[in-house]
Amino acid sequence: MTEIKLYNTKTKTKEVFKPLDPNNVRMYVCGPTVYDRAHIGNARPVVVFDVLYRLLREVYGPDHVTYARNFTDVDDKINAKAEETGRSIRDITDETISWFLEDMGALGALEPNEAPRATEYIPEMIAMIEELIAKKFAYEEEGHALFDVNSYEHYGALSGRSVDDMIAGARVEVAPYKRNPMDFVLWKPSTGIQPGWDSPWGYGRPGWHIECSAMSRALFGKTFDIHGGGLDLQFPHHENEIAQSCACCGEDTFAKVWMHNEMLQVEGKKMSKSLGNFFSVRELLDQGIPDEVIRFVLLSTHYSKPMNWTQDKIDQAERTLAKWRTLTFGRKPTRKVPEKIAHCLADDLNVPSAMFFLRQYARDGRAEELLSGANLLGLLTPEHGNWFSLGEHNINQNAELNRIIEFRQKLREEKDWAGADEIREQLALLEIVVADSREKSAAYLEPAILLNKTMNSIVKAFAADDKAEFDNLVKKAKEIGINEPLAKDGRPRVWSQREVKKVGEWIEGQLLKLVEKLEGLS
Repeated sequence: MTEIKLYNTKTKTKEVFKPLDPNNVRMYVCGPTVYDRAHIGNARPVVVFDVLYRLLREVYGPDHVTYARNFTDVDDKINAKAEETGRSIRDITDETISWFLEDMGALGALEPNEAPRATEYIPEMIAMIEELIAKKFAYEEEGHALFDVNSYEHYGALSGRSVDDMIAGARVEVAPYKRNPMDFVLWKPSTGIQPGWDSPWGYGRPGWHIECSAMSRALFGKTFDIHGGGLDLQFPHHENEIAQSCACCGEDTFAKVWMHNEMLQVEGKKMSKSLGNFFSVRELLDQGIPDEVIRFVLLSTHYSKPMNWTQDKIDQAERTLAKWRTLTFGRKPTRKVPEKIAHCLADDLNVPSAMFFLRQYARDGRAEELLSGANLLGLLTPEHGNWFSLGEHNINQNAELNRIIEFRQKLREEKDWAGADEIREQLALLEIVVADSREKSAAYLEPAILLNKTMNSIVKAFAADDKAEFDNLVKKAKEIGINEPLAKDGRPRVWSQREVKKVGEWIEGQLLKLVEKLEGLS
């Protein structure tokens, strides 16, 4: 059995993963607060822990792994949206959950075994709060139930900060009903249209932190294997989860391994609506960025490192995936995942190293191993290849392109590397991917790639207010069949199959000219 090692945030060390029960491996990951579309930063932990889920299933068997990811459907942001829109809270949360599942499914994320909603576990939360009060770890004041951080001596161990440091460096609510500014709310009163439930402390609703403690205990028991989430949750959310769960159930309970993915920036800057670099997953998909490409980019940086989302990475991912899909077309994956890939993923989810070996398999023409290894990452799956087979232009079905590749292959056999590279460069101008292996070359004519890159370049010039570049790119777009590249808001339109066909016809015309040129040289 493959030995998995994971970095445990709690112990600050990489440890051999030893499940409490190999026949019942349990992982809980904090999910979204459901009031709006998931942005690209929200998608990173989903994709990261999806890979871990796939690895655990591979090692221990699909029937022996349980993955839970919650939905926070009671929150002041949801209340505010309900008041702003006049819609019911349930309508908003139901709609947002369906959006989330649709968007994350588009990125190839497997649905968890359990997807608890906070509002479905209110009795469990009330019972847990009652236990904490009975054990003197919490207290009631002015209709609130609060956790007493001074009562739990290990508070701050996960984030490595003392209570005094936390007070100095955090925004804490100073309230007359708190004994300590760091005491956090377990239950609070509800008034007006705010959702609420009857409790021993009056009509009210739970605080955020108690939700995951109560839901994970209801689903997994007092102790389970892995708890994950974004680094932004380490404090205060996960710190508070540990305090209330261990205070309630015992010091050696709750999650054994804590994992946190680092945060995401866009073009080197923090994501912000004011900077115009705040994108939901749905917006990226609607811009024409393929779902598989988004997943690839999210996996290209190790989960423990800050990630920079850039247009260059999108373009590179699209080219790489096009090569890989070209090489693996019509092939079947090996029955067993290549050992090198399994070893990389078992080493604290070292996906970048796994991708290094996938590129090596591609160079060597080992298509079946490439396909098997990529599938474990949720890549090159049949469900997410539609972006690569649009319209009637499909793999190796263009006569002119085949003639060019045959001509280039002869140059390679004759070791005329300069001539072969020149042809590759001319094809690259048309966004035609050439995939070389030791035995042969293959190429893929996909108009959508050229169309998508052209549109994104236009948007970039528009956003930079570079009129000369913008006008030049719009002119080029019209040459290849895109008459109206932008919508009224400055974003690229969702292109039609008719436009894909027109771009394909333009590319074919350019290929015919290249064939005539090469035949004239031979």
